[in-house]
Amino acid sequence: MPMFSRTSPGTGAHSPTVTGFHDPATGSIQYVVADDSTKKAALIDVVLDFDPAEARTRHDSAQEIVDFVRSEGLEVEWILDTHPHADHLMASAWLKEQLGAPAAIGARVRDIARLWEKIYNTPGAFDPDRDFDRLFEDGDTFKLGNLDVRVMLSPGHTLGSITYVVGDDAAFVHDTLMHVDVGTSRADFPGGSSNELYDSLQAILALPDQTRLFIGHDYPPVRDRTEPAWEATVASHKADNPHVGGKATREAFTRLRDDRDATLGLPDRMLYALQINLRGGRLPDPEGDGYRYFKIPANRF
Repeated sequence: MPMFSRTSPGTGAHSPTVTGFHDPATGSIQYVVADDSTKKAALIDVVLDFDPAEARTRHDSAQEIVDFVRSEGLEVEWILDTHPHADHLMASAWLKEQLGAPAAIGARVRDIARLWEKIYNTPGAFDPDRDFDRLFEDGDTFKLGNLDVRVMLSPGHTLGSITYVVGDDAAFVHDTLMHVDVGTSRADFPGGSSNELYDSLQAILALPDQTRLFIGHDYPPVRDRTEPAWEATVASHKADNPHVGGKATREAFTRLRDDRDATLGLPDRMLYALQINLRGGRLPDPEGDGYRYFKIPANRF
């Protein structure tokens, strides 16, 4: 069954057209971001399908997005991730093989790699400089067609998460905010911090009020809403988000976030996902029998 998708049209020469695809297995939102004037596009946070019961990968979701790009006559210039996801495997390595575009992520992925090498007891296993074509620093800029893209470091969910601000009215804010009727994302994974997340949220909410914020996840049904949703403006979040709307203080936010996170278990894909995502979406190299193996720490969490 095709993924649920929705397109947010651009509003002018400096405004991208954004199509989001909802992955029901993980609640992840994957994005095709296009400059209408040049038909150049970026793919953001695309999922590599994974069955944790059988440790089996597939490319169905990523292929659907590739098919969409081709049907729209778009040329992919960038394959982007916002962070090494804990809840899904990233499809960046496969997409790079299919499309030939460079893959990029935030530069602090190097720190995340060192953290998880210790957790997996696999020193030297991860080399982001090898597996990504560009590692963005806070404040870096690049082009998507004629659109300017700016990188904001947005830690809290992970210590190296980044936001992509595209054109003059779109920002891809990953696992910081949830939809405006839900709140915010968790900050309790290794390297996470509710205090840093608060600062990241304030920086995002300081963008112009009309900026469309595109989030990383949605898990319907929510209240009276049955369909996935992933877009709301800065103004809407400032007014109505239950975690950061109004004049939420740092103390109130961190207490709410920490109390909520203490009730949450790990995502069922997390210990598989990090060792793939820190390789840019590559599976471990084959061993002597030709098979690839995950390494899962027992009784670690």
